[in-house]
Amino acid sequence: MHIHHRRSTITVGLSILLALMAVLIALFMAEPSQASAAPHHNHGLTIAATPDPSTAGAGVLIYGQLKGADSANQKIWLFHRINPAQHFTPVQVTRTNAEGFYEIVRADGIVNSNRNWFVLGPDNTHSRTIHELVAAEVTLSSSSASATTAQPVDFTGSLFPAHVHQRVLLQEQNSTSGNGWKTIDSGYTDGSSSFSINHRFREAGSYTLRAFFPADPRNIASQSASISQTIEQEQNPAFTINGSSQELVNGQTETITGTLYTGATTTVQPNTDVTLFGRDASGGFSALQSGVTNGSGEYSFTTMPIHNTVYHVVASRKQMTANLFVGVQDVVTATPSATTDTVGGTITISGTVTPDHTGHVVYLEKQNTAGQWVVIQAGAVSTGSQYEFSFTPGQAGTKDLRVQITGGPWNLGGYSPTVIVTVSGVAPVSSLPPAS
Repeated sequence: MHIHHRRSTITVGLSILLALMAVLIALFMAEPSQASAAPHHNHGLTIAATPDPSTAGAGVLIYGQLKGADSANQKIWLFHRINPAQHFTPVQVTRTNAEGFYEIVRADGIVNSNRNWFVLGPDNTHSRTIHELVAAEVTLSSSSASATTAQPVDFTGSLFPAHVHQRVLLQEQNSTSGNGWKTIDSGYTDGSSSFSINHRFREAGSYTLRAFFPADPRNIASQSASISQTIEQEQNPAFTINGSSQELVNGQTETITGTLYTGATTTVQPNTDVTLFGRDASGGFSALQSGVTNGSGEYSFTTMPIHNTVYHVVASRKQMTANLFVGVQDVVTATPSATTDTVGGTITISGTVTPDHTGHVVYLEKQNTAGQWVVIQAGAVSTGSQYEFSFTPGQAGTKDLRVQITGGPWNLGGYSPTVIVTVSGVAPVSSLPPAS
């Protein structure tokens, strides 16, 4: 009986040992589940991401290299952590190529907020942790592109990803270099992450506006593409003024017309001397042209402004029209270094701005799936009124790009023609900036 008991004990012990070994083997072979610690340094495995920062919904390429002799065809696990999560979780897996390089594409629509990444390889190799910064997509539109000083304007837009009941600022660009913004109003997003801001302008002129979302734990500070809002002064019914266009492209002419009446009557004043005055952002009004009303009390002047100009007309009897604002759009060209590219590759988009805006801020924008333009990069106009951007796609497909120079005191700004880039395949890791 003692021998039988000893054999039973040994059998149970072996069973337990085998069961434990099976569990350990299963744990070793299983996919990673989560990790709480973020590695600060790489241990035989590098990592990099492009583009960084990115815009919500845009694709991102993550790449690097496994070091060591046995680096080919090895599994590489990508971990991420998104606020407010406390732990890292595995989200994607790939294998290294013959040289130990790996590439992981996070497709369009996945990377919508700030996050941390690291990769894990065989034999406890791991990368450092990198921090991907992501701007929210912010849109802005107005109920009317032009209005009068007595008319309120509704500005609407949305944020992606959803930011419910958060403050959005309506800002006006007020510097000659394009980088000065002041808040003129604000509102809050609703349950669908949309906002509406009702604003009334006191003075005639052109206003370059954007919606601005301050940074929060999910996204970095983000802005919409800017829009232009033209505000005209209410007419003087006894002495009217009208323009052939509220907005011109640089190099176009403007015809300014109106009718002079006698007081508050419908009696016109023919053969009366009238003078056209104008001013741009440089100072006060100065006389530009003189003329005489015709037999119907009408006048006409033709001008070719190169900058935003406010006009009014003065009659010899000291009557004066309301102020008429005429905005002048900049002319922006854009030429890509190529119209095809790979994920992770780089295309240069360069061009000029007319008239000269050396030192002014310019933006590279991409059209999203809803047809709205979102800012993806900021730059500056260099000497000779030229600019250059480097665009790195993070996902295959067709990308519609344009360059915008924002308006301000001098001009309305302008957009380049759309540049279409077709992206297919993935750039070899060896052609990308070194990972660390």
